[in-house]
Amino acid sequence: MRALDSAAVRAWAGACVSSLQALREDIDGINVYPVADADTGSNLLHTLTAAHSALAAHAEPDGAGAALDVLARAAVRAARGNSGTIISQVLRGIAESAGEARELDGPALAAALRRADGVATGAVARPVAGTMLSVLHAAAAGAGEGDLDEVATSAAKAAADALAQTPKQLAALAVAGVVDAGGRGLLAVLDALARVVTGETVEPEHVLNAVAAPEQAPPRAWEVMYLLSGIADEELPTLRRALSGLGDSVTVAADGAGEHAVHVHCADIGAAIEAGLRHGTPHDIRVEPLMSPAPADSGVTGGERAVVAVVHGAALAELVAAEGVPVLAVGDGLEPSAEELLGLVTETGARHVTVLPGGVALTSAAERISGHPMLADLDVVVVPCASPVQVLAALAVHDPRRRAGADVVAMAEAAAATHRGDIAVAQQESITWVGRAQAGDLVGLVDGEVVLIEPGSRVAEAAVAVLERMLAVGGELVTVLTGAQAPEGIAEVIAERLHAIHPEVELVCYPGGQTDALLLMGVE
Repeated sequence: MRALDSAAVRAWAGACVSSLQALREDIDGINVYPVADADTGSNLLHTLTAAHSALAAHAEPDGAGAALDVLARAAVRAARGNSGTIISQVLRGIAESAGEARELDGPALAAALRRADGVATGAVARPVAGTMLSVLHAAAAGAGEGDLDEVATSAAKAAADALAQTPKQLAALAVAGVVDAGGRGLLAVLDALARVVTGETVEPEHVLNAVAAPEQAPPRAWEVMYLLSGIADEELPTLRRALSGLGDSVTVAADGAGEHAVHVHCADIGAAIEAGLRHGTPHDIRVEPLMSPAPADSGVTGGERAVVAVVHGAALAELVAAEGVPVLAVGDGLEPSAEELLGLVTETGARHVTVLPGGVALTSAAERISGHPMLADLDVVVVPCASPVQVLAALAVHDPRRRAGADVVAMAEAAAATHRGDIAVAQQESITWVGRAQAGDLVGLVDGEVVLIEPGSRVAEAAVAVLERMLAVGGELVTVLTGAQAPEGIAEVIAERLHAIHPEVELVCYPGGQTDALLLMGVE
């Protein structure tokens, strides 16, 4: 096939329904994320069946773009569940890219898949790696720019490869030994497109690694879905934030004609609907109970237990992740949303989760969600940390072989026993306990209190002076995290000078990448 026309779009819609009918039970059987409610295949089938029926009942559309628009509008209105809402946005993005085109050739299809990637990802409040969004992104990136059959088959091949990687990206999938159910459904849709384009009749086989359905616990939350009319585009971020504060799996998906499909997993049905009422008119409201994932043994997190961390900046997140700990990276000066923290905890698949937040504000944010209704059946413990160096100290003593309570105590004691020092640049003139600091001066702090002021060029001198003060009360290990604006080679200079005066002390330095301090230091 040289190009997709309206007849090919109809054929694709029919092929999607046929594939999902055949795969529904298998996809339902591997549905463990975000909750093991065994309905992803059913939700995808329902959504695409409604879209196909609407297109079949429509007068012959004038070209592929018009056919795709009918398909997408119907999918948004009929979207069921998180997966159905996302697939509706995949179709929405393809339709928007196609516009009024009568046909889509290879490059046009590749562009449409890239647009679908952006639209679907933008509709989800908190995209998670290892889900159907990851599979979609891989398909869009791998589509290439060749002929139509090359683009369609390359996209499907890239999606299949990405699907196989999902258990490595999402702990809940690794625990259950399955690939992502939504991703498998999306792959079925892309395989159907490739078959229509190439004329193949045999559907490719893909490994699901399905396991027995987990034993389900009593409902702990609800899946709330409704259509929302009358909301202005500039109010969409506010609605997403409000829903994210109530739960997770938040999606607000546009149909291109002023309607939005809203989806959220939460414990408060009324609050989710009221959030929509503040911005528009909810209708076609559907509420279904969600089931908690069963306890699972995880080789990654130590069975029913897990340790997670939340820190500022990608460099610190990479450092913590190297310890094998799931980590949430937050922009400097920002706080994580409730949904981000809820996702960090629930994605472990563990019943007992210890949270290590790398700062005072991050500790407060973690403590606020520890009693969230969505976590009512989990044991969530927050170990207070005022600095990333205390997170590293806690991780150094973490031992999954200990009893959960004893391990938490050990991590909390290690964090509390780690003295912290900072070298920061004064942003404006200020009065401190040790004198007046001018803008541009170096300010040295120990455990949050200013202890020295130095000219801006004396970074190494200031660091060693602060470390000497900290080591005066004892210490065997010094950890230094260098900031994004730290002088080049500063770690080596500090190591040389510290060794000259404290040869008995071990020093480790890492690039921290923080922007609020030149150096973060810890003494244990």
